[in-house]
Amino acid sequence: MVLRSYWKCRLKSSCFPAPRWIRPGLAALFWFCVTQLVCGAGALGENKFVRQKNAEFDVTYNDTVKSYNQTIYAFNHTISRNKTEGVRVTVDVMQQHLESPILFVIRQKQAVMSFQVPLILRGLYQRKYPYKHVGRTLCQPPTRAASETQYFFVDVSTLSSQETNFQLRVSRVESFTLQTDRKFSFAASPSQPQFFKYVFPDGVDTVIVKVNSDVNFPCSVMSVQDIQCPVYDLDNNVAFIGMYQTMTKKGAITVQRKDFPSNSFYVVVVVKTEDEACGGPLRFYPLQPDELIDAGNRTKDLDVVVSPAINSEKYVIGMLFCLGIFLSFYVLTLLVACVENKRMKRREMFPNPPDTSPAETASLLGKNGDGKTPASPYEYGSFADNGSTLSSEAITDSATSTDNNYGYLGQEPFKRRPFLNHLHHLAIRIERSLDSVARSRQESLSSVEEDDYDTLEDIDSDKNIVRTKKYLCVSDLARKDKRILSKKYQIYFWNIATIAVFYALPVIQLVITYQTVVNVTGNQDICYYNFLCAHPLGALSAFNNILSNLGYVMLGLLFLLIVFKRDVTHSRALLRNDLNALECGIPKHFGVYYAMGTALMMEGLLSACYHVCPNYTNFQFDTSFMYMIAGLCMLKLYQKRHPDINASAYTAYACLAAVIFFSVLGVVFGRGNMVFWIVFSVIHILATLLLSTQLYYMGRWRLDAGIMRRIVYVIYTDCIRQCSGPMYIDRMVLLVMGNIVNWSLAAYGLIERPNDFASYLLAIAICNLLLYFAFYIIMKLRSGERIKCLPVVCILFTAVVWGFALYFFFQGLSTWQKTPAESREHNRDCILLSFFDDHDIWHFLSSIAMFGSFLVLLTMDDDLDTVQRDKIYVF
Repeated sequence: MVLRSYWKCRLKSSCFPAPRWIRPGLAALFWFCVTQLVCGAGALGENKFVRQKNAEFDVTYNDTVKSYNQTIYAFNHTISRNKTEGVRVTVDVMQQHLESPILFVIRQKQAVMSFQVPLILRGLYQRKYPYKHVGRTLCQPPTRAASETQYFFVDVSTLSSQETNFQLRVSRVESFTLQTDRKFSFAASPSQPQFFKYVFPDGVDTVIVKVNSDVNFPCSVMSVQDIQCPVYDLDNNVAFIGMYQTMTKKGAITVQRKDFPSNSFYVVVVVKTEDEACGGPLRFYPLQPDELIDAGNRTKDLDVVVSPAINSEKYVIGMLFCLGIFLSFYVLTLLVACVENKRMKRREMFPNPPDTSPAETASLLGKNGDGKTPASPYEYGSFADNGSTLSSEAITDSATSTDNNYGYLGQEPFKRRPFLNHLHHLAIRIERSLDSVARSRQESLSSVEEDDYDTLEDIDSDKNIVRTKKYLCVSDLARKDKRILSKKYQIYFWNIATIAVFYALPVIQLVITYQTVVNVTGNQDICYYNFLCAHPLGALSAFNNILSNLGYVMLGLLFLLIVFKRDVTHSRALLRNDLNALECGIPKHFGVYYAMGTALMMEGLLSACYHVCPNYTNFQFDTSFMYMIAGLCMLKLYQKRHPDINASAYTAYACLAAVIFFSVLGVVFGRGNMVFWIVFSVIHILATLLLSTQLYYMGRWRLDAGIMRRIVYVIYTDCIRQCSGPMYIDRMVLLVMGNIVNWSLAAYGLIERPNDFASYLLAIAICNLLLYFAFYIIMKLRSGERIKCLPVVCILFTAVVWGFALYFFFQGLSTWQKTPAESREHNRDCILLSFFDDHDIWHFLSSIAMFGSFLVLLTMDDDLDTVQRDKIYVF
């Protein structure tokens, strides 16, 4: 260009003047340079020959290439702003053995693509797979003009000294732009990836890209990338940009317009060189490090369809539906509370005496069946067994002092006013006798210790006598001061509240990090969503799975309010020295109930955290408080009739911590590890035996060096010397059934070794809870007790809801026991309001079922509120 400008200046005589002595020198220099260029070109021409051909689309070019010749194919095509056509380059190499690969370089206006044939793709452990048939789609540069002609060149070269035959074909991809809701079928292989363009239509902000195939393997990858060059469409670089996921038969990615400024994106489908990422078998390891492995036929037929996702209106409907369901329980609870308040006011206006036996009724009336005053309070045997809470002398005195106010039962009409006067005098005497107790209840709880009762000299022998009786009543196991036990059981609530704070904060931090990693890297194999029904909101990928956990939180809070109301009512009854509250019914301790409600709320929070990015490493977030709930429910069932000997909060939570510890070990080391399963099964069986012994003997046994001697002695005396049945038959039946269930579960785990250890452990807890609950109900009815209408309705309703909930739970929309690609085979579309899937319905129903189960525990023994505790049997 400089020389050209110089000669133009000479011709025009208008350039800067130069000295005369310089011009001959420049002329000599010019001729020297020209001579050298000509000679160099001649020498180069002897080694390298470059030829350029004008080529056409849809024409197959059979040609050869050698080290000293290079061929350039020149193509041109017209592109328009309103229509996008793909251009695909296909190359085949004929020879079986090549000295050197052929290099293809495709030069476009704003991009360059290069690849060699055979194309060498690497797998695990640096395995090498050669492909001699290669097809690539060119990246489409944008154009601002309405129509523009663009050129691109395909350079073919090699370093091989032998001639190599190849075929080249460039064709147009007519269906390069995908249409909304229109399926497009295609084939892909590791060396022939495919990608297509999609443009957001007006009014659509979110779409779901679905790729399907009829076969599992070969394993493939689908990716969504922005419109830019180059397009990463090979197995070794598809993860560099955009969102991607492995797939076998199903793949789905939800794409939002806000993530793509150009309002369009590429859908890229790549077939992997190996199937190990999708759960397939791994090929043999080559004998030689650089040995090439024949991959065989890895072509896969697929189809892609892009469908609009739900709009903002569906989000609003889904949220209102979720809130409406659970707020209706608040309204229903308020109505039931109003009805109960009216009934309580009516009961206060017309008080009834505590439920008593017929003999006690006659004693209270002051006459026996013959119209005479009973000679002794033990005449009818009502106080003979365990002793009554009320003083028999006081009752007798009251009866004789009001003897003239009563006629014979069955001979004269019953007079209501004398009977009420008698009750009034009786209440005065009881109030005087309990005045000291009332004063002591107003003292500070901090001045009372649980061990105060145990300072009696004969307490050890008394415990052994009372707790080893053949037939126990609640009064035998409710001897400790109520203030002490109330303080003891309140620790359950404060401990679980502390655990919840320390557990939830790092969990929330971790799942936020998970979601950030997913959003930044685009790797959707990290989280096991139901990708066919995963509705994003903000940074969250599956908002619907998080929203559906709201029921646990709202119903847990509602249960806490119900318990608080009962707690306040009971406290007021104690302050006014209500006889039913003091001496009748199951002892009221609400600390465990508060812990249960808190655990239900935390289950909702942690389940929501788990569903931010569900995978096997954080599955314990979803199950930890399920273990808590199952354990607390069993403890509450036992506490109802064993208030004095129930486990402390520290012991209970320590055992639950051990369960969670084993859950973590099982998730990390339990897969196929026989040693772990043997150790766990032995611990499981030993724990079952120890707990059975503790329950059977009511804690009146010792685990020391003499335990084996005592076991042998019991076996000799009860089984060999004389064959006698167990002293506590009911307890023995429960414990035998419990051991059968737990030994069976231990054997199942040892034989099958399930991958989902956390769910297996949860199944053990639930089976034991259901067994104990069924035993409690059967023994309650067997003892002549009745169940009120409200608990019966709760039991029936809860059983039905649990049945439907388990049906949706076992649908299995995803599973982290398999690879992400295999898990996606279980994905399904939304089934409720186009917003919620089967697992969301499981969240709805299970939260309602847990709430109903809590209500059953809370109200199941309401029929005993007017029954004296020495008439309530322990089982």
